[in-house]
Amino acid sequence: MGVTNRLRHLDDWLRGWAWASIVVNIGIVVTGGVVRLTGSGLGCPTWPECRTGSFTPHGAYDLHSAIEFGNRMLTYVLVAVAVGTFAAAWQSGRRDLRRLALIIALGIPAQAVIGGITVLTDLNPWIVSFHLLCSMAIIGVAVLFLWRLDRPGPAVRPRGPVVALAWATFATAWAVLYVGTVVTGSGPHAGDKDAKRNGLDPLQMSQVHADLVFLLVGLTVGLLLAVIATHRCAAVRRAVEVLLVVELAQGLVGFVQYFTDLPVILVGFHMLGAAIISATVTWALIQVRENDG
Repeated sequence: MGVTNRLRHLDDWLRGWAWASIVVNIGIVVTGGVVRLTGSGLGCPTWPECRTGSFTPHGAYDLHSAIEFGNRMLTYVLVAVAVGTFAAAWQSGRRDLRRLALIIALGIPAQAVIGGITVLTDLNPWIVSFHLLCSMAIIGVAVLFLWRLDRPGPAVRPRGPVVALAWATFATAWAVLYVGTVVTGSGPHAGDKDAKRNGLDPLQMSQVHADLVFLLVGLTVGLLLAVIATHRCAAVRRAVEVLLVVELAQGLVGFVQYFTDLPVILVGFHMLGAAIISATVTWALIQVRENDG
């Protein structure tokens, strides 16, 4: 009984850390958005120091410095969660969980370095894009970690048209996320009033982004119909339905923000939606690929 209780406690511990990893990495996307949307991207104009000779905004403390410095401090929360996740995964003795937890843990300092390069290059929009996408990737790995808690990887990866459609949906979602960062890099909300833009036409890039969103929604509808036609289990269908709902909500926010001249609050919600898209499209892909029950 003691061993059973210990295993159950470890399982609950792992699940808690997995959810914490997902939540804090979505959170850092949102707080990073606050930095950009308030023009605080260079509130700490150097890195790893905030000001030359100081790791804090001491002596030059204003709202922008506070916002940027606060976002940097949240990195320590991510580190703590990543360390806790890895420690719990190590106790489990499972190699697959240890590997995924290590990827999450290594992603945090990598993200910090990319953030530093972003500051040192005066918010180069292409590096800013990579900075955001790195967080999206960590979210996806954390979702996979959560799935693996109860389901070790299958010995044989299932194939077929439905799985291929799920992969196509996943790839298109990532294309939407990437082009979304390019749209951002061509428009306002640069993170600082003097930050350069990528030089692309915001209208043209927004059209490309919208076209990809329509493609993503169409593929997701097709995936849902395929899941229903092939009698996949309720969990698979529910995962794809949730993805579709998130896409439609995100698309609605995107269109409204575009036609209302990009109000800060809507752009912030759109960034939150992008992070949730990363999580839900990963979950849907895993469900379709591995859940045949």
